[in-house]
Amino acid sequence: MRYWLMKSEPSDASIDDLAKSSNKTVAWYGVRNYQARNFMRDQMRIGDQVFFYHSSCKQPGIVGIAEVCKLAYPDATQFDSSSKYFDPKATLESPRWFNVDIRFISKTRLIEIKELRSYPNLMSMRILQKGNRLSITPVDPVEWKCIIGVM
Repeated sequence: MRYWLMKSEPSDASIDDLAKSSNKTVAWYGVRNYQARNFMRDQMRIGDQVFFYHSSCKQPGIVGIAEVCKLAYPDATQFDSSSKYFDPKATLESPRWFNVDIRFISKTRLIEIKELRSYPNLMSMRILQKGNRLSITPVDPVEWKCIIGVM
């Protein structure tokens, strides 16, 4: 099993939206970064655990736990010309963008980025690295255990 941190703007999809969704699942759509896409397409497996992270908001941080419940498949928004995620270079025969489905496990207390920075065991965590803007990053098992321990 692997561990991940997945960022979402709460105005687009929040942990509460996930908890209220049908079957408590959602497609992680709209990723338009090749490295993040490759994580979903090539490395994520059913049962992988996910920290759900609210970004681009007043209090960014980890707000819940989810799990991968469906392997990567083509992101339908790339084919929808009315979507902000439309990609004119993508075709049904050769999709460029993929998503996985995640399932809600639990809400947690908010663990803000400044708190994450305060733990020595997390100093090498990707989200804390200068210049990191990826919406999906792997989490080392030691980092996962550290964060779970402070929830």
